[in-house]
Amino acid sequence: MTAPDTAPSAPWVGIIANPVSARDIRRVTGHAGSLPLAERVNLLLRMMVALAGCGIREVRMMPDREGLRALLLREQAQRPDRRLPQLSWLPMAVSATVHDSFQAAAMMCETGAAAIVVLGGDGTLRAVARHCGSVPIVGLSTGTNNAWPELREPTVLGLALGLYASGRIPAAQALVWNKWLDITLSDGQGATQRDIALVDAAITDERFIGARSVWGSGGLSQLFLSFAEPHTVGLSAIGGLLQPVGRREAGGLQITFGPGGGELLAPVAPGIVDRVAIRSWQRLNVAQPQRPLLREGTLAVDGERELTFGPQHHLTIALRERAFRSLDINACLHFAAAAGLLRAGFGPAPSLP
Repeated sequence: MTAPDTAPSAPWVGIIANPVSARDIRRVTGHAGSLPLAERVNLLLRMMVALAGCGIREVRMMPDREGLRALLLREQAQRPDRRLPQLSWLPMAVSATVHDSFQAAAMMCETGAAAIVVLGGDGTLRAVARHCGSVPIVGLSTGTNNAWPELREPTVLGLALGLYASGRIPAAQALVWNKWLDITLSDGQGATQRDIALVDAAITDERFIGARSVWGSGGLSQLFLSFAEPHTVGLSAIGGLLQPVGRREAGGLQITFGPGGGELLAPVAPGIVDRVAIRSWQRLNVAQPQRPLLREGTLAVDGERELTFGPQHHLTIALRERAFRSLDINACLHFAAAAGLLRAGFGPAPSLP
């Protein structure tokens, strides 16, 4: 794989692959699956074959030091006849932390990627969404918590993405807006931290972060959701089975836990089904900051504990609509079929009764 020789104006696709997603404690607590590097390579190759078939000649990828790059190079060397886009790596040092995804997303945005493909779960998608700017993203689910990225065959994803990136599907038909939760933590002395959650922000009564992954409902005080679908797994499944809110629907959901209401049975993590005591729930309106009921505790975003707060802090969570754009795979392929983008050599389409 040599340096790309495509013209600067040729459309190209970025790939940010988390080589260690789905390797947290939930593999032990709930028998969650783990995707080997070799299978991640297979996913990428299937997607890139479809990209090449749609005329995408270049892919730029975030480097890693876990072995993903070496395996891709080996696979390419063993099958030089396979038609793939030219693959290059971003000129960046890697730290094997989430900051790699931050930096890679920012670089792809600044250098004009047509779209960014993200291999990972909710946490990896969240990291990329924070820094992708106006560049649309598309998720390929390889994580433990996968409420945001839908399960897709990479070949189908690559076909839809290639048609959009090559300019054959207009953005108005191919892209959709997504919500997220804006999180602000101030200490009252001028220091402020800002973060986002793509799907859920959970307030717990724990005082320390400890193991970052959330794998049960113990200690939950409140849950704020940008959307809640009943067919997912994770904390967002609580909202989805209680009061579904679609990812394209206006508003979100806010849940308060504890006695005084009822109980709900929900898959709160892979392999873990809990009965959760729910006191109340209500609609979460756009741009109306909410404060937690607890004066101190821990904030977990998209299944990962990120922040601790105490009485001296001011923590707010607010829903934002039209926060970032993503590729609508179904819409792309329906448009391609209706417009005959994948046909060749046929006459006019017959009229069907």
